[in-house]
Amino acid sequence: MALPFYNYYSHVQKDQNEYRSSVWPGLYVSAHERHIKASSPSAVTALSSAVYGGGMIELDRIFNIYVDRHYRCDDPPRDIADLLSEWQEPQDQCAGLLTAVRLEHTAIQEYESDEFGLLCCTTAGVSNAARAGSARTVFDAAGNKMNNGTVSQRIEKVSASTYTPGTINIMLWMNGRMTAGAMVNAVQTAVEAKAAALADFGVMDSENGLTATGTTTDALVLAVSQAAVDRPLISYAGTATVMGAAIGRLVYDTITESLQAAQEWKERNNKQ
Repeated sequence: MALPFYNYYSHVQKDQNEYRSSVWPGLYVSAHERHIKASSPSAVTALSSAVYGGGMIELDRIFNIYVDRHYRCDDPPRDIADLLSEWQEPQDQCAGLLTAVRLEHTAIQEYESDEFGLLCCTTAGVSNAARAGSARTVFDAAGNKMNNGTVSQRIEKVSASTYTPGTINIMLWMNGRMTAGAMVNAVQTAVEAKAAALADFGVMDSENGLTATGTTTDALVLAVSQAAVDRPLISYAGTATVMGAAIGRLVYDTITESLQAAQEWKERNNKQ
């Protein structure tokens, strides 16, 4: 299993807190008490659904931050900004993710071809697993709890369930060149692989018992160097392309590895 920080967090080898990429010179992922930090040597183009630093942005760092399962807040971006300040990190040119997954269950895999290099870093928790396309409890933009499209009760402006930590967080670092359309295509392929991994692992939506396709709070950041001028400009990233196949395999495998690690931890500790 590709769990590079397992020994660091289990206190077996406290010096094993850094993973250096073999496909992107200067890119490294480091483990800290409360977060995983991925850093590139220079700012790159990113497409992000992160709660902090979402959208099409320029970034050189991605943070995956641990919060416990009782975390409730009406302003997660503010919380992340406060933590970045505490860690003396610049608050711009970065993305921040939140997870309740034990950080030793962070999985990393890499792939390299003549066209690109790819690193995938994932934490997978499924306590709030959900199936897209099925009837379930949802919340509108104002924080109204709704069932089957009807407002059932008024709650806080940002609901507790909106940011319930469980969450599959995926960082994809691609050393190569992609069009904006291919970046969107890459995200699509990653989401398909995530759904396949959950189906094969037997993860269910707790509300309806159907196979889950994700969780209610999943996030993904795709960062592309756009600097390898000797490599082709990639315009497509579907499952029939080398790029799409690599994304699919790395996302599938890292989700599976992270879930397996969590399952084994629960069994060892007799957790439900």
